[in-house]
Amino acid sequence: MFNVRSFNNPARAEPATALDTLRFRDQDELGVRMTRWVDRLAADRSLLERTSTVERVTDLLRQRIIQGELPPGTQLSEVSAKDALGVSRNTLREAFRLLGHERLLVHAMHKGVSVRKPTSEDVVDLYRLRRIIEVGAVRLAETGKQHLVEAVTQAVDAGERAATGGDWTEVGTANMRFHEALAALAESPRVNETMRQLLAELRLAFHVMSRPREFHEAYLGPNRAIADLITAGELVEAAARLDDYFDVAEAQLVEAYKCYGP
Repeated sequence: MFNVRSFNNPARAEPATALDTLRFRDQDELGVRMTRWVDRLAADRSLLERTSTVERVTDLLRQRIIQGELPPGTQLSEVSAKDALGVSRNTLREAFRLLGHERLLVHAMHKGVSVRKPTSEDVVDLYRLRRIIEVGAVRLAETGKQHLVEAVTQAVDAGERAATGGDWTEVGTANMRFHEALAALAESPRVNETMRQLLAELRLAFHVMSRPREFHEAYLGPNRAIADLITAGELVEAAARLDDYFDVAEAQLVEAYKCYGP
């Protein structure tokens, strides 16, 4: 077990911050976010082949969510997105539909498409699935597959470098890659696909935490410890540490939702 500082200490809380993180009421801030995500999609255009498919567009949008660049509540302009990516309206609509089935986007009449805001019930279910996938993958891993083990360590290294540079959004992204690498130890394409969808939804839930540094910094040490255990072939202990890790993280997020609402 390890201890993580509470992020809901009334003496340290800044009440409006987390609420504002989920509810983008400031129109100027919303305008800045709109420009950013459109610009980043335009940068992704080169990744699409001339005959781009719905799956490629869906994956690009999902990756932007995993990287924390499309927070909950972000309105996705169909015109801006299709122009940025250089795809047809039908292709984009189908990608939006698929991401809706993954519980990442929602469509509201007269409002269009926006990034979904997860609930505390979603958090509980996500962690239930994480225990099945990640803890199981670690417990049954083959440490002889060196490239898979190295991917776990490389993700931890990336998180530590980002922390040194003070880029806490990137620390969060590296944390996503760490857990993606843990699931990849199962050597299953189906597990990998499920994990990508799960991590995108989880990243949306993380936006409830108003202080990204405090939230992510506390897990850098445990990530390193788990990676070292896997490298050493101590898989049972690594799986046990990860299970404890999930207990703490789930409790943190659920408590945050109690304080600030879904």
